[in-house]
Amino acid sequence: MEKSNEKKAINRDAREEIQTSQTGFCQVKNVLEKHRGERHAIVLQDYPDPDAISSAYAHQFLSFSFDIQTDILYADKISHPQNIAMVRLLEIPVQRYDPSGNKLKNYDGAVFIDNQGTTAQSLLKALEEEKIPVVMVIDHHDAQERLHPEFVDIRKVGAVATIYVEYLEDEASPITLERTNTKHIQLATALMLGIITDTRHFITATADDFKAAQALSKFRNSELLEEILTQSRSKETMKVIHEALANRIVAENYSIAGVGYLRSEDRDAIAQAADFLASEENVHTAIIYGIVRDEKGEEAVTGSLRTTKLTLKPDEFLKDVFGSTEEGNYFGGGKMEAGGFEIPVGFLAGDEDGKYGELKWKVFDTQIKQRLFEKIGIDQDLFEDPKNRP
Repeated sequence: MEKSNEKKAINRDAREEIQTSQTGFCQVKNVLEKHRGERHAIVLQDYPDPDAISSAYAHQFLSFSFDIQTDILYADKISHPQNIAMVRLLEIPVQRYDPSGNKLKNYDGAVFIDNQGTTAQSLLKALEEEKIPVVMVIDHHDAQERLHPEFVDIRKVGAVATIYVEYLEDEASPITLERTNTKHIQLATALMLGIITDTRHFITATADDFKAAQALSKFRNSELLEEILTQSRSKETMKVIHEALANRIVAENYSIAGVGYLRSEDRDAIAQAADFLASEENVHTAIIYGIVRDEKGEEAVTGSLRTTKLTLKPDEFLKDVFGSTEEGNYFGGGKMEAGGFEIPVGFLAGDEDGKYGELKWKVFDTQIKQRLFEKIGIDQDLFEDPKNRP
């Protein structure tokens, strides 16, 4: 009898998920119709990835059908070779936010895609100062409770691109992809790239991700897709991976490594190093971090987490380890099997060369490791001896 009730509950949950999925675009359509004729800022994380870029591109297509002008904005850099190639080859009109040039007051609303403001703090603060309302949040990370949008669609899928493919495939969609339309081919290729990269080449893909990829397979340009995916790692990225390998501490199936100072254009190397170390035998979770310095001289301890451990929830793990600001904004967060964190260095920023730079890195490196070891339940003293390193 209990099994029967459990089965009914599972079936009921499944029906509710399907119903939500089927009504998702109808709700989006209603919101876009309500804002017809406006101008919106599509806000991406500071360092946008293919999933964010492709989803924003899709949102731009949909918005145009409702006479809504949009600009795709990000605050820092597109530095990963694949991401640079994607934007150039697929002609995606992204814009770097420039506080002195971008007039945010000209926007009627903002749409946050693949983030909830926590990884786009400077843009979010600038929009809040101009009192620009948040119209939508479309994401697949755990809810951060930082924004209060008019409409939210947060789902447990491998990629936000999957959500946008569903929107495009909906009967109510104003867009029907055509093989003879160059822009449609570019959009489909971008969305396919977003799904591939955010599901680690379908290793972590859900059924919805596979379904979306199947729908895109009829329209994507396989040659462009291959060219983008086969971009080589930069020399700086290889140096960071080498540094991570040399400095890593492996304990309880965790691989933890600090990689020192990085330029902002090499920030993506941290995530690539985490991907690489997570593939090591007997490692289920890799956490890599370094101090990234931007063009303004501001610094932040930036890190990436990758895990294959099903019971480890990156969002909860990182929030618990690094906490939040006085305003309640968490320094870290994530989604299934991946996460990241960024902690401002503050007045200690600068002078990374010489003895002061070495001392500063040692302080931050020790503090990060201490917090991680406490969370994992590892005695840090055991790893002060280089003999215990792999």
